[in-house]
Amino acid sequence: MAGADAEAASGFLGFGPGSRDPALPRSRRAGGKGPRNRKKGWKRWRGPEAKLGRELGEWLDEKAAEMRQLGGPVSEKPDESLFFVDTGDEEKDRKQKRAKEKPLKVDLILQIDSKVPAPKDILAHQVPNAKKLKRKRRLWEKLAEKGVVPRKERLLQERLRKAPAEKTTSPEAGSSASRAFYDIWSDANPLDQVLAGKDTWFLEQTKKKPVKRPGRMLKTPSQLPAVEVIAPGGSYNPSFQSHQALLLQAHEIELKRQKAEEKLANQLRFPTVNEAPTQETVFREQCEGLLEEDNSGDEEEGGEPSQAAKEELQAGSGPAPPLSLAAAGEKKTERQRKKEKEAKRLRARELNEKAVRLRRQEVFRLRSIGLQVKRWEAELLRRRRAREARRKAEADKPRRLGRLKYQDPDLDLQLSTELAESLRTLRPEGSILKDRFKSLQKRNLIEPRERAKFKRKYRVKYVEKRAFRAITL
Repeated sequence: MAGADAEAASGFLGFGPGSRDPALPRSRRAGGKGPRNRKKGWKRWRGPEAKLGRELGEWLDEKAAEMRQLGGPVSEKPDESLFFVDTGDEEKDRKQKRAKEKPLKVDLILQIDSKVPAPKDILAHQVPNAKKLKRKRRLWEKLAEKGVVPRKERLLQERLRKAPAEKTTSPEAGSSASRAFYDIWSDANPLDQVLAGKDTWFLEQTKKKPVKRPGRMLKTPSQLPAVEVIAPGGSYNPSFQSHQALLLQAHEIELKRQKAEEKLANQLRFPTVNEAPTQETVFREQCEGLLEEDNSGDEEEGGEPSQAAKEELQAGSGPAPPLSLAAAGEKKTERQRKKEKEAKRLRARELNEKAVRLRRQEVFRLRSIGLQVKRWEAELLRRRRAREARRKAEADKPRRLGRLKYQDPDLDLQLSTELAESLRTLRPEGSILKDRFKSLQKRNLIEPRERAKFKRKYRVKYVEKRAFRAITL
């Protein structure tokens, strides 16, 4: 409404309904730009006129750049003014080369600026074994004059002299259908023919041949078979004698177990009323060994010795042995010393003569000595055989591999009333897993184990819920 009032006041008369007075300020909506917040109004020009104007402006900018840089259009300029041949500039090249040869600033900082020269590092100029290498070099120079070449060079020359062997592909190599089959585990395996004649240690180190297993790994820890055949009485249709023998064996095992339980119960049982200790027995046990000491003390105080003391006094009242001269402190005479030396000499001569006489008499005891030697060898042989027999018997027994001892499993058997008449009505006994587990223990492959006991970490706490507590019957 405000725009219409302004047009009426200016006196502008338009030819069409959309005519507008050019003197009035231009509106955004009237110019087609739309509101400010619309992206459509951001563009300045639209339509073919705007495109033609942009191309014209770019052409004018290009012409202005040519006039500013070249002084006129490029098409009017000669080729000599546009192109030239670069023959180089010696002064410029010299400056560039001098700049390249100039050391870096960091290298100038690290350079030695002291006027005192650094001490010469003698060790840096020394060569290990220099004298030895020098002598060896002179020796090979002399040998080379005589025509002797080192072994490495000789092998290299022979290798260069020989022509390279041509690789021949065998018809069996590859995956041809005509190739014959062979056993890879046999000694005549064609894959192992390439390794024939080579050093065993080299083949083992290069992983082309497995390392030989030591002999101790080939021995089994037990001579027992992996699967043991049960007694004939354990069959589904056993004979009467074999079944009774199996029942007797199970009965003896049960008796031993019952005796062990009774023995343990007797050791741990509480005494009965008749066997319970009384005050008198407790007092007697406490006074054990004290009464005799009291009696001996009373006798000493009273001054009357006991019968044993009297006997000791009577035995000690006999004539005392005479004291020796040395005990009395008297000095031996020369005659006594000579007698003692003579007696000692005679005693030594008698012992020597006795030893010689016994050695001579042993010649006549050769037969008895031979019998003693044979008897001793027989005893050693008997002991050796006993040890071997004991070792063989213990080889089949399970060893103690852990803290627990091996216990034989219970015999799987059925009573006489439980024997089935046919296989359909047969009731299975035992477990395959338990049997294999016990077999591994018996053959010393694993240590005897027991089932881990469940140990609760925290005490179980029972809580009565409030809703349950509210119920009353």
